[in-house]
Amino acid sequence: MASGSDRNPIIIGGLPSQVPDFDPEETREWLDSLDAAVDERGRERARYLMLRLIERAREKRVAVPEMRSTDYVNTIATKDEPFFPGNEEIERKILNATRWNAAVMVSRAQRPGIGVGGHIATFASSASLYDVGFNHFFRGKDRGDGGDQVFFQGHASPGVYARAFLLDRLSESQLDGFRQEKSRYPDGLSSYPHPRSMPDFWEFPTVSMGLGPIGAIFQARMNRYMEARGIADTSKSHVWAYLGDGEMDEPESLGQLSIAAREGLDNLTFVVNCNLQRLDGPVRGNGKIMQELESQFRGAGWNVIKLVWDRSWDPLLAQDRDGVLVNKLNTTPDGQFQTYATETGAYIREHFFGGDHRLRKMVEGMTDDQILHLGRGGHDHKKIYAAYKAAKEHKGQPTVILAQTVKGWTLGPSFEGRNATHQMKKLTVDDLKHFRDRLHLPIPDKELESGLPPYYHPGRDSEEIQYMHDRRQGLDGYVPTRVVRSKPLTLPGDKTYATVKKGSGQQSIATTMAFVRLLKDLMRDKEIGKRFVLIAPDEYRTFGMDSFFPSSKIYNPQGQQYESVDRELLLAYKESPTGQMLHDGITEAGCTASLIAAGSAYATHGEPLIPVYVFYSMFGFQRTGDQFWQMADQLSRGFVLGATAGRTTLTGEGLQHADGHSQLLASTNPAAVAYDPAYGYEIAHIVKDGLRRMYGENSEDVFYYLTVYNEPIQHPAEPENVDVEGILKGLHRLKQGDKGTHPAQIMASGVAVPWALEAQRILADEWDVKADVWSATSWNELRRDAVAAEEHNLLHPEEEQRVPYVTTKLEGTEGPKVAVSDWMRAVPDQIARWVPGTYQSLGADGFGFADTRGAARRFFHIDAQSIVLAVLTELAKEGKVDRSALKQAIDRYQLLDASAADPGAAGGDA
Repeated sequence: MASGSDRNPIIIGGLPSQVPDFDPEETREWLDSLDAAVDERGRERARYLMLRLIERAREKRVAVPEMRSTDYVNTIATKDEPFFPGNEEIERKILNATRWNAAVMVSRAQRPGIGVGGHIATFASSASLYDVGFNHFFRGKDRGDGGDQVFFQGHASPGVYARAFLLDRLSESQLDGFRQEKSRYPDGLSSYPHPRSMPDFWEFPTVSMGLGPIGAIFQARMNRYMEARGIADTSKSHVWAYLGDGEMDEPESLGQLSIAAREGLDNLTFVVNCNLQRLDGPVRGNGKIMQELESQFRGAGWNVIKLVWDRSWDPLLAQDRDGVLVNKLNTTPDGQFQTYATETGAYIREHFFGGDHRLRKMVEGMTDDQILHLGRGGHDHKKIYAAYKAAKEHKGQPTVILAQTVKGWTLGPSFEGRNATHQMKKLTVDDLKHFRDRLHLPIPDKELESGLPPYYHPGRDSEEIQYMHDRRQGLDGYVPTRVVRSKPLTLPGDKTYATVKKGSGQQSIATTMAFVRLLKDLMRDKEIGKRFVLIAPDEYRTFGMDSFFPSSKIYNPQGQQYESVDRELLLAYKESPTGQMLHDGITEAGCTASLIAAGSAYATHGEPLIPVYVFYSMFGFQRTGDQFWQMADQLSRGFVLGATAGRTTLTGEGLQHADGHSQLLASTNPAAVAYDPAYGYEIAHIVKDGLRRMYGENSEDVFYYLTVYNEPIQHPAEPENVDVEGILKGLHRLKQGDKGTHPAQIMASGVAVPWALEAQRILADEWDVKADVWSATSWNELRRDAVAAEEHNLLHPEEEQRVPYVTTKLEGTEGPKVAVSDWMRAVPDQIARWVPGTYQSLGADGFGFADTRGAARRFFHIDAQSIVLAVLTELAKEGKVDRSALKQAIDRYQLLDASAADPGAAGGDA
């Protein structure tokens, strides 16, 4: 146990090789004592004495190296187990009913004509782990706070549904609607924890493996952050994450352990269900996954509790005076333990105990059946309770409980411990009978032999059901439950947006800086300023946000215990326990987890936060796209800023930094409202509307993605009659052509707008073309509007037919339409079918590379001169321009030579 400054020691351990021995004689006495113990009592006794000395040293606050791995036995000794406050007999009956209904629900989902599947074995192995939590630990939300946050293992969802059925939270019809969300609406149940599908039930989507662990870590951290900043009292909230041992192979599962230890998140408990199996076979057939995980978690600074064996092993371990049994447990690989789970007692007697006369003697008084039922600790309620209680009471560190179980436990010999058990979904009549007998349920054979197997409910007035309700009332309500208690925020008025709407005057700034200027004004607002949560992966200075350091400060629960190297500077790096900025390090995955936790605080704790996550756009939807799906599923809200956007804008960085496709990836996420603005006043209207939609009356479960650039340009002031509707819907006219004979339309987004305006000038001055320039603030929103209109027309032919906004906007305009952006052509091509007249798009297709902006744009043929050529090409097709003009343009502008292009503005400033 550690607290205060001992919680995060700078020096973990090691031999003090450069420290002199001030008393060699005393040192020799200690070494001689150890030698004597080894010689006279043996190595096992000497090892035991050394371990006890280390234990006592820790009790006396003597800094000694951590043991990275311990024996393959329970961490909590039998003598140290606390009193179990529950009624184990009743809890066993409850669990038996839950086990039955979970398996039957999945089996019934395989009925002819449905066949939607499901998973039985995961919950079968972890059922006791959940049951102890439900009966004794998980706090609900009835007291008006956030309660506990429980991240359920996705494949165990049938067990959670089955328990909810016993509590009358779900009906039999709903269980039969498992995995039939639309065809059985409103009784359909989602396959896994999906808050978007079941927004009153599930809180956290977890079945995309690896996202549950990282989500839980940053949820626990967000709880501390909210409390430190005085936004919500989260002191009673505990975060529980239920995970699989195979799931821990995902990089997200273990990648952020250090931050939980570094910040002393003792409000967090991982429960890893070590059933020793992945989806198709053993996790570590030749090794020991519990030992491996113990070393990893201990090395990261976590408190580790191993729960390996149930109480039936206690008498055997008590006899193990010379350590032969512990040695056998230590050296038996997981693959063999998996085999023991499927074999007979006689087999175990021969192959596990038979190799040493001392082991044989231990079990000589036991029957083969008793040996067969030497069980795993993850199925023993009393030992689980002891582990959970110890985890809750431990201070200064997060805790992981490694609980060994058998996959498919109680389902019968066809399921238990089998490699294929994860994919097995249907129980035969013999399986059902065996399962029923194992659970001691009063279900007659005839109900199993004809039709679908029945659900079992002991009766609403039964002792078991009353016990369940009593336990949940004592723990403040039912779990899982998602509740939205937050009220709409009072949003700032137009005055807050005035500065950025004035433009940049003679100064050239990037759209990133325009957004940052607006953010500063928003954070000064008395109503919502404190609710902004700034998040960046070690790039605040890159994005011009170091100006926030002195006022907002970087969140660090330990404060700043050193003198900053830049302390004399105006924008010095400042950390504070009440800081507003989250600086998670170089981890987009960690930052996105912070974003999700902050963006769902309105539901989790009833207090809305407004996260603003700024990152290199290439490392958003591409690197952490799965987490953005998690964000959508968790109904999180907030602003996501893909900075340094575009395939040609981040000069010199090259392929892996050149984002020409995140807008396309964002279009695949239904919750992402994506914009590619060109000017500050556009950003102002987009952000204002985003705050209204996400945090005002009738709030929506969306998040805003804005791509902003690091290329400085002059931002015009907002026009007098600005088309606000067009900005928000995705298209507004920036500048009409003022001279020329042949009309055309140029549509551009983001950093491409200045190229379009330059092309407009060239076309008028050199080619007698009168082109209008449009700012396409959102290709994605234009497409969504058009798709929605088509769907309505398809299903409502008798009603007035809707016209897509982009069609309405461009109807009546003259000449061909040419679209251009710093994205691949597929981005503007999304709207091609709804654009009236001829339509041509230009884009940065292919891999990015390091070069000047001008050269890159010439290479991709998206610069101003290339836009000119594209407009002339379309006019030539219409017979308005002679085709000889096309070759003239290519030669005049040297469009085939990237080196001939003006290099353009250099640098990568925000």
